[in-house]
Amino acid sequence: MLRNGILTALRIAAVAIVGLVGHSASATVRITDDYGGQIGGYLSRFESVRASGEKVVIDGPCMSACTLVLGVVPSDRICVTPRARLGFHAAWRGSAKVGGPKVTADDGTQLLLETYPQQIRDWIGRRGGLTTQVIYLSGRELAGMYHRCV
Repeated sequence: MLRNGILTALRIAAVAIVGLVGHSASATVRITDDYGGQIGGYLSRFESVRASGEKVVIDGPCMSACTLVLGVVPSDRICVTPRARLGFHAAWRGSAKVGGPKVTADDGTQLLLETYPQQIRDWIGRRGGLTTQVIYLSGRELAGMYHRCV
């Protein structure tokens, strides 16, 4: 009988420990100087953030594929600081020559647009769409779309 009680207590303790270790909703991902990269890697990264329950603080440049965070992580878990600056442009494929011209990738650009929330798509549309030129969202305009970090 005593042994069963000890085993039950150990099981309860194990469940409590697993619950504490597995609970990361209070964790925070901070974006400070992210200049982007390949779309697939960012989608995977931000899907993991979404699944974990983590919050995202954008506290500096978040460019290119980094901006996918806006469409993958729920907006109520994203906040921006006055230093936040988002940079958007069309997706491109690498050039065969080092330093060669950038070739836009229509399929990648379409994926970006489909991933962004409507308010971001609308903002991009008002600026002529995604092209090879970077367009920036920051300051009051960004703070009007996302919560300010406190």
